[in-house]
Amino acid sequence: MTPEPALDRYDVVVVGGGAAGLSAAVVLARAGRAVLVVDAGEHRNASAEAVHGLLALDGVRPADLISRGRDEVHAYGGEVVHGRVVSAGRAPDGFSVVLEGGAVVPSRRLLVATGLVDELPDVPGVRARWGRDVLHCPYCHGHEVRGRAIGVLATGPEAVHQALVFRQWSPDVVLLRHSAAPPTDAEREQLEARDVVVVEGHVDGLVTEDDRLVGVRLASGELMARDVVAVSPRGIAQVGSLTSLGLATTDRGSCVVLEADARGRTTVPGVWAAGNVVDPAAQVVGAAAAGAQVGAALNTDLVDDDVARAVDARRRNILSTR
Repeated sequence: MTPEPALDRYDVVVVGGGAAGLSAAVVLARAGRAVLVVDAGEHRNASAEAVHGLLALDGVRPADLISRGRDEVHAYGGEVVHGRVVSAGRAPDGFSVVLEGGAVVPSRRLLVATGLVDELPDVPGVRARWGRDVLHCPYCHGHEVRGRAIGVLATGPEAVHQALVFRQWSPDVVLLRHSAAPPTDAEREQLEARDVVVVEGHVDGLVTEDDRLVGVRLASGELMARDVVAVSPRGIAQVGSLTSLGLATTDRGSCVVLEADARGRTTVPGVWAAGNVVDPAAQVVGAAAAGAQVGAALNTDLVDDDVARAVDARRRNILSTR
């Protein structure tokens, strides 16, 4: 059951407690805002061994990073609860957020930082190895698999580019054509120039020994030895519980993301967004940076609202004394 929030009303409820949500919450809490982070604990990178490319924290475990982030939110007076937002709607002074378990939380603003769900290729073994030796981001994991035998599982047009990028880290990269269309003549020339072999045929599954990947089984029955398989999952923004707010999403083919402007404002006034839910390519460092920027912009929005309320109250007070 979701713990009961400590306050009767918040300036901001942050839905999602990954790098973006926690970073925004720290900024807002440091600004003296009453902040509640609601996090279900289902983070996109949970299965990865480590976070890379994060300055001064390279190699930190994802769970440790989240734990440190929660501690920082608490240190500045913010609140983090484990649970889910099941619905949210308009209220006279902002929003009414309903948590799993029935608690209703009033909030002036909402920040959506729920991230994405990765739709993985329907190939036996892919999901079980995801985040270990089935990877997607070369900048997150390329250094760790450098020089190893890499197979790029092609399920769409982005596979050729992915194979050419992974070639930067290893001389042994093959493109497993699987369900993708054949490469164009220009793409074949690029692949050949970089010694990336195109392997025809459907991939029936991944093969492991002693809990490590040893290859892929082709439909022909052939076992192709591979240490690593790269995939390009389709990312879907996790906004199901907030659909009643009328948030707009955009289908880009390879992903479905929440619509937001450069400052993080969505199409619904008072609702902001940050992280992978709007930018699927953002690594942890980018998501955290976006959270900090959106947190500052959101606080400015609240400052403007505070000033407007103060001016209105002053005018009413002057009128009442005349």
